[in-house]
Amino acid sequence: MSLSVVRFGEPKRPGEGLRLGTVRRAPRGVKKADYAAKHLYDVWFPNLAPSEELLKAALPITDEAQWRAFKRKFLAEMKITTALRDLQLVAALSHHTNLAIGCYCEDAQRCHRSILRDLLARLGADIRR
Repeated sequence: MSLSVVRFGEPKRPGEGLRLGTVRRAPRGVKKADYAAKHLYDVWFPNLAPSEELLKAALPITDEAQWRAFKRKFLAEMKITTALRDLQLVAALSHHTNLAIGCYCEDAQRCHRSILRDLLARLGADIRR
């Protein structure tokens, strides 16, 4: 069993399991019934997404200084008790079932999903490489 970190819109890999939509906003112009068929996500789980306020303040990220500021603020959001519990749940589930988290961003290195990967690894998640 393991956790994958993916870009939404890319085809599911065999055995990937349930995709959790760790994004703040649902895709525009796509019917909810079509999310899975379009390789987005199976269940929307915005609990592990940057807050609306952070997204408005930080995007677009165009340089390293902006990325570091975004990362610092997002890490602070993930330290809130409810977010930490959700991270712990996803980490624990990764030992019992295949699942995936992700985002729409093209550059995984400047996307909150890379931060989530690190946080989940620190919590002992079984992360697929």
